[in-house]
Amino acid sequence: MNDISREIERRRTFAIISHPDAGKTTLTEKLLLYGGAIQSAGSVKGKQGDRHAVSDWMEIERQRGISVTSSVLQFAYGGKIINILDTPGHQDFSEDTYRTLMAADSAIMVIDAAKGIEPQTRKLFQVVSRRGIPIFTFINKMDHEARDPFELLDELETEFGIATYPMNWPVSCGVTFRGVYDRTARRMLTYGDYHGGARQLEEIDCAIEDTAALDALIGARFRKELTDSVELLEGAGADFDLEAVRHGLLSPVFFGSALHNFGVRQFLEHFLELTTPPLPRQTVEGSTVDPCAPGFSAFVFKIQANMNKAHRDRVSFLRICSGRFERGREYYHVQGGRALRLSQPQQMMAQERDIIDEAYAGDIIGVFDPGVFSIGDTICEVGEEKRFTGIPTFAPEHFAVIEQIDSMKRKQFAKGMTEIAQEGAIQIFFYPNSGMEQVVVGVVGVLQYDVLRFRMKSEYGVEFRQRDLPHEFIRRVGNADFNAGDYNLPRDVLWVQDVRGRNLLVFNGQWTVRWAMEKNENLLLSEFYEEIEG
Repeated sequence: MNDISREIERRRTFAIISHPDAGKTTLTEKLLLYGGAIQSAGSVKGKQGDRHAVSDWMEIERQRGISVTSSVLQFAYGGKIINILDTPGHQDFSEDTYRTLMAADSAIMVIDAAKGIEPQTRKLFQVVSRRGIPIFTFINKMDHEARDPFELLDELETEFGIATYPMNWPVSCGVTFRGVYDRTARRMLTYGDYHGGARQLEEIDCAIEDTAALDALIGARFRKELTDSVELLEGAGADFDLEAVRHGLLSPVFFGSALHNFGVRQFLEHFLELTTPPLPRQTVEGSTVDPCAPGFSAFVFKIQANMNKAHRDRVSFLRICSGRFERGREYYHVQGGRALRLSQPQQMMAQERDIIDEAYAGDIIGVFDPGVFSIGDTICEVGEEKRFTGIPTFAPEHFAVIEQIDSMKRKQFAKGMTEIAQEGAIQIFFYPNSGMEQVVVGVVGVLQYDVLRFRMKSEYGVEFRQRDLPHEFIRRVGNADFNAGDYNLPRDVLWVQDVRGRNLLVFNGQWTVRWAMEKNENLLLSEFYEEIEG
């Protein structure tokens, strides 16, 4: 194995997904603590002075206590280089999460022990499972009242159609929570909430058959409950199968408490043993790119403007798919059809940046983007031409007319709307033959309008008027030289064009879509595109 292959084998790149308030950001920060990336965890809702979650770097995130954009966090632990993609949990920002999942090789699914599977968890799992990547489950908040662990496992298996294997098993929950038993290491980790995450707790070697030792640690009553549960798991539960884990068919399950840093280190160490190094990637041409193949290649999965007020720049996030990246070398931008040098290559820790000289397959790097990249673009060695398969995007479900207030700030308005749209947070449409002073903005979730208003004012100095529309469905028009006046359409249907000049119709109900199709036999309508082509 050469030096490049050894470096690539050290990489672990994963996303953390959950429903809001399941504890995803808290778990992320505890992982960062172990990697030495931060010295103290922030308070997600600002309850400890002025500290906030390091991954929530936008001002609006700090104010509201929720994640609205994905963060990239890199650190080293146990000889591995770890790239965490921390994603928004709120469904209104799921578009960003879906794209970010395309850059991950595995996923950690955080579930609230009292609530089980929630709607956003279900949607995110569907995106992950389509790629067949490993899925690890962390059932959080065992220090609170929780549902029966067997019930939670059954729900996971029934809802998601995968097998589960509990790597550890909880002893009670809430005020009587005694800890977790590591089935693989045959060790007991006893719970004491007094430590508050300030120090690491050590496991105690203890075979499940050692009645006296377990009685001393957790008491006879809880020992019997534990031994009965483990016996049931051994007799009726799924067998552990590493290949099934790595193909997304079996999910290792861990119980713990992220807030109190309980079971997090053990989870991290097991996870790093079981998850995969960087996975191969598919191209549009049908070939497979091995991460250890010679030659650098990467794709753009996220674009973010104005991450740092001191810089006021635009950063494109690249997932490296193969080989080694070297600062100063020329690479080929496939969609742009030209060679270029990736300027200011950076390793990311939320909005903090360090200029780097090299990076390897599996790493996430940020590069300065003067406006040449789009989501899904491929960058590779000069002389090569490959396109990685597209990144999914979803039809907006809410629409509003956005109009600038101050005509003297026309340029700022156009720049802000265009740059934020290029990030994929919003989608903008234009009335045919109209200017940029008024646009139709489509979003997956209505909170994106709040983010748009906040960012336009704070980053571009522009305020706007917003008129919400009752429309919910958008369809692409396949007819050449389309003109809405030539067709029999309901009066409230909107004819708009996207940034590429393609025609679309926006309807206020499913029945109006059917009506338009029935009244216009030659009208060609199709679902909104589902992939940003690479």
